[in-house]
Amino acid sequence: MSASADRQLPVGAPPAPRNTILVAAGAVAVAGTMLMYGMLATWFKFRDASPLRVAKNGKMIRDWLPADIAIPEVATNTLMITIVVTCVMAQWAVYSARRGDKSHTTLALGITMFTGLAIINAQVALWMQIDLVLRNDAYETMFYAITGTMMAIIVSAVVYSFVAMFRVLAGRGADHDVLRAHSLYWYAVSGMFAAMWFVVYVQK
Repeated sequence: MSASADRQLPVGAPPAPRNTILVAAGAVAVAGTMLMYGMLATWFKFRDASPLRVAKNGKMIRDWLPADIAIPEVATNTLMITIVVTCVMAQWAVYSARRGDKSHTTLALGITMFTGLAIINAQVALWMQIDLVLRNDAYETMFYAITGTMMAIIVSAVVYSFVAMFRVLAGRGADHDVLRAHSLYWYAVSGMFAAMWFVVYVQK
């Protein structure tokens, strides 16, 4: 018995944990980023191909943004600031979960979710305020295509926040990979939104 025991191989190291949810969140984030950046590239192509017209100051500008359309900068800048808040709250949830603070983890996820809902509400109000027609010209079609796609991505992030909060309330707050993937996804969404905000709302 002792001889056979001596011939036994030593126990190997335990397998490395597989962060499947992190990989999945990263893959979805990369896919969403490619989609959004591709649409913004199409926006640039349409804008650069638009004809020239004389502006009120006498300069020649691209006839891309309709002259009677005014995008409220205060509302769009507020959207950009608000989406940064969601990233802070998502990271707070990770910080609290690592310290076993269930109440603050739940609070952070709840604030993240409701802040995302506020972004959706503000974007809908912005659509109503601008009052563009969907199929009048290339600008309006591209505007709704890009902002509508961004809205769908934000809705998916809000749903993720709700699911993560429900898991914490159900006693699964120790599964930190879900919360890390949640914060990673919100970071990616904020990056997509920042690019859309700069191109569509700032540069126009």
